[in-house]
Amino acid sequence: MHILLLGGTTEASAMARALQAAGLRAVFSYAGRTETPVAQPLPMRIGGFGGVAGLCDYLRSEGISHVIDATHPFAAQMSSNALAACAACGVPLIALERAPWQAVAGDDWTHVPDIPAAAETLHGPAQRVFLAIGRQHLADFAGQPQHHYLVRLVDAPQEPLPLPRAQVIVARGPFDLAGDFALLRRHQIAVVVAKNAGGVGAAAKIAAARILGLRVVMIDRPVLRPPLLDAGQILPARQVVDTAEAVLEWVHHSARLGV
Repeated sequence: MHILLLGGTTEASAMARALQAAGLRAVFSYAGRTETPVAQPLPMRIGGFGGVAGLCDYLRSEGISHVIDATHPFAAQMSSNALAACAACGVPLIALERAPWQAVAGDDWTHVPDIPAAAETLHGPAQRVFLAIGRQHLADFAGQPQHHYLVRLVDAPQEPLPLPRAQVIVARGPFDLAGDFALLRRHQIAVVVAKNAGGVGAAAKIAAARILGLRVVMIDRPVLRPPLLDAGQILPARQVVDTAEAVLEWVHHSARLGV
């Protein structure tokens, strides 16, 4: 057995520890979007695979028997490629994915389908906006330059941001309620823009916004659209669980079945 764990989340790190504790042979794969990825108790690789075909080549060359997709819920391209590659190569796949956040009493959410739509909702007078979306999509907000943006990033930016009025905070989660409450109040934030990542590591800003009565522009999760390798190919349903224990049970069950 040789497991490929596609990681980058808190859940992926917990999964890596569970695989190591279970004595299972596995490799942890990072996309390479952060400069200092968290060290893992498994052998690590960093970088992309080269699309579906490249991932298929990797699965075959490394003798991968199972794939665990524990990437970020917004890493739709990687998840789509993994689903297509595993189907093409006959490798069992399971996704470890945290449940999305759900609005509760006191929340003021504006749901949008994607990041461009989130930027469009900011049309209007200048406000103080907290962006918690990662550095890859900041340019989408350049069309709303009137706002003062507070941007939280894992790594310090290597070049000027595409936003004329922006302050950067470099920090790595998980974050707590007291810290995010103080942050939003200190910077007089009026609007929080966030991806619906789910889980607890990034939920503090949502709870803090609720307490402060702030509007949250909530970006819904993308829909997976796996590419087809062959005309008419039907991909299997994507099995999703939300605990490392459930993944281990799946691994052992599939191994017993000889899958």
